[in-house]
Amino acid sequence: MATASLKNYRQSPRKVRLVVDQVRGKKALDAVTELSFTPKRASLPIQKLIQSAIANAENNEGLKAENLVIKEIRVNDGFSMKRFIPKARGMAHPIKKRTCHVEIIVGEKDNSDKK
Repeated sequence: MATASLKNYRQSPRKVRLVVDQVRGKKALDAVTELSFTPKRASLPIQKLIQSAIANAENNEGLKAENLVIKEIRVNDGFSMKRFIPKARGMAHPIKKRTCHVEIIVGEKDNSDKK
């Protein structure tokens, strides 16, 4: 199993989870193909992250890309940048600019599930 991670990606975790949920549990190469047709901003960084995990599996573990499956993919909260915008009557309104951390684990497909 090989891993790859994306730290401090400047998009809300809630929006990134929409893209990640599409590819969870799929073959790695099929996931890359599917993300190339997904019209979301997070699809390109997630696609690059999957390609990085595939490259890590091939170079470090000696696995073949055709056999790889996305075992686990997580989107966790990163830090939130706190900014303020002026509002009426001299008040300031807080804005949280959210970030997220994405972690992926790819491995070979388990054939033990078939009977």
